[in-house]
Amino acid sequence: MHEIEIYAFVGPAGTGKSHRATHVARQNNIDLIIDDGLLISHGRILAGKSAKSEINRLRAIRRAIFEYQDHRDEVASYLSAHTPKKLMILATSDGMIKKIVQRLGLNDPVKTINIYEIATPEEINAALHERHDKNQHVVPVARAQIQHNFAGKLVSQIKGFFKGRDKNDRNTIVKPLFSFNGRVTISSDAILEMCKKLLLSEHVKNIRELELDTYDEKINVNVELDLKLIDRSALSIARSLQNKIRMGLSYFTGMDVKSVNIKVNEIFL
Repeated sequence: MHEIEIYAFVGPAGTGKSHRATHVARQNNIDLIIDDGLLISHGRILAGKSAKSEINRLRAIRRAIFEYQDHRDEVASYLSAHTPKKLMILATSDGMIKKIVQRLGLNDPVKTINIYEIATPEEINAALHERHDKNQHVVPVARAQIQHNFAGKLVSQIKGFFKGRDKNDRNTIVKPLFSFNGRVTISSDAILEMCKKLLLSEHVKNIRELELDTYDEKINVNVELDLKLIDRSALSIARSLQNKIRMGLSYFTGMDVKSVNIKVNEIFL
């Protein structure tokens, strides 16, 4: 893809990034925004599908980071065909930004803007209240646009309420379907069982130890194995298993797999 200047707008979920997205983009002369799986320009959806249209939180995470091939192909094709100069991506972390730019074939950001740099603590707390107490999410898109893309409940349309915002900026408040279904949690035992299934291979003779370290939606996996080489080297098998666990856990849990450490205890020919 051609050279597009990427701007990252980062902050924890619910702190008001979508409320401020259009205003921040205007300040930096940016016409296109990626927010929760949508490619947006001046309140219009140009391509993509909203993560807030998904039926559960895990599918919403995968949609937001463009894990679905047809989804990322649609957005990448639009960007390639229309050659914008600048694009701003909203995300909850630098790691999320990295995943999105890699999957869409974009460059690393030239600038990162943090919500805490441009919003007061009072404004952020107000946004968090809307998210956590009312389960209300904001989409920087006009109501008529979001109705065709969003499967949840439309609540209302608002003008910008943050101090200093352009009052002509319009957002839509929505309640995603996954807001109605309670919180999704995944136990460590369930993740361990996923690991065991992912380790099933003709090259794995025994799983001697399998441990998890989970924190802040991040996973570290430690495995000790006995391997059967058959027609491959131990290093090749171990690397393949690392990739399989990393990709599989990321897909099935929506969590960030930070490391997969494999220790080979014994080798069988």
